[in-house]
Amino acid sequence: MTETAERFRAAVEKRDLSALEDLFTEDIRLYSPVKFRPFEGRPMVLGLFGVLLRVFEDLRYVGHFDGATETSADGTEAQASVLPFRATVDGKEIHGIDMLHFDGAGRIKEFTVMVRPQSAVHTLGQAVLTGLRSEGLA
Repeated sequence: MTETAERFRAAVEKRDLSALEDLFTEDIRLYSPVKFRPFEGRPMVLGLFGVLLRVFEDLRYVGHFDGATETSADGTEAQASVLPFRATVDGKEIHGIDMLHFDGAGRIKEFTVMVRPQSAVHTLGQAVLTGLRSEGLA
């Protein structure tokens, strides 16, 4: 699973949206810090990443942790990686983590994003909503 996490990290840092497609399961669920219900399905999650890669001004990962944790979708334990990151959105510095849950084939089946501080969450939410609307996804 570390290999998938590293491929994910490299794709995001290079802003290579096409490289992300093969890493996600068809039914991926992305849990956002600004939305109660997850984004569901590869097309929607890839659309969201297209927006995020434009919104984050200087996204950089600053660590990598591997382990296992319970998934949100069905409560089963899955292999997981946590990637802490730093970024700037509209002049606000964001600290966050991306938590990736993997299926048996090593693809990302669930993705959870957590960010701080609250003011950055609000700024990120507004920027993403604007981007989703401009892409016709919201």
